[in-house]
Amino acid sequence: MSNIDPAIEREYNNRALVPEHPAIFARWRSDAAAFRARADAEWDVRYGAEERQRLDLFHAANPRGTVVFIHGGYWRSLDKADFSFVAAPFVANGLSVAAFNYRLCPAVGVAEIIADCQAALAWLLANGRAHGLALDRVALTGHSAGGHLVAMLFATDWASRGIDASVIAGGAALSCVSDLEPLLTCSMNADLRLDAPTARAVSPIHHPCRLAVPLYLAVGAEESAAFHEQTRQLQRAWPATCEVAEEVTGCNHFTVLDDFVRVESKGFRFVKGLFD
Repeated sequence: MSNIDPAIEREYNNRALVPEHPAIFARWRSDAAAFRARADAEWDVRYGAEERQRLDLFHAANPRGTVVFIHGGYWRSLDKADFSFVAAPFVANGLSVAAFNYRLCPAVGVAEIIADCQAALAWLLANGRAHGLALDRVALTGHSAGGHLVAMLFATDWASRGIDASVIAGGAALSCVSDLEPLLTCSMNADLRLDAPTARAVSPIHHPCRLAVPLYLAVGAEESAAFHEQTRQLQRAWPATCEVAEEVTGCNHFTVLDDFVRVESKGFRFVKGLFD
């Protein structure tokens, strides 16, 4: 790609900024496998006909609500199975968890990935009770690209789709991308295949928030200036919704997720509080 801006590329290349990321990913996979081995769960439940249109359901004993988790990977990598560890503390606190997979770039575009997550949530709201989930309250959470997808679910006009989204109590978007236009000059756009109009159309900051519930935002203190600005942009765009924006001390783009699953963390307590 001839239009790559080296300065922007550095700001958004999180794996290069965190050279120890292979060890973090390996730990995540190990922790995920350990929890999957003992969890009361349903694997690969289909919400659509495509191979990756599946979700995992982790069941809590006597559940009082459901937490959705959407993984990151810049819309082009990783899998829900890599993140099963996220469900563990929620299940231990009486909250079931639904972990979404979605199709990946470059096989599809970002707009199709948003549509996958909309379809997954619609399926969950319509069918979750038949799978033993408590749906009186639902929280939407995600990390990185998953945080972007959570924000786009907040921007979805559910009523026009005939879906009652009143059970959604709030959510959390960690290190989210709220404006995709800077990615036009990053090498990853070879896979994302964004142009300026498409990037704007899939950027949460250019849409009104449709859910009148709180969205917690967090960014690692050690993340790039670009990711700090991405968080500030969403807070500026949706001031009534994004009432809490936290800079998590000592965390990078990946370990901010580790902080989130600590039961004493501000993010975990925020989400848990949506059900209290």
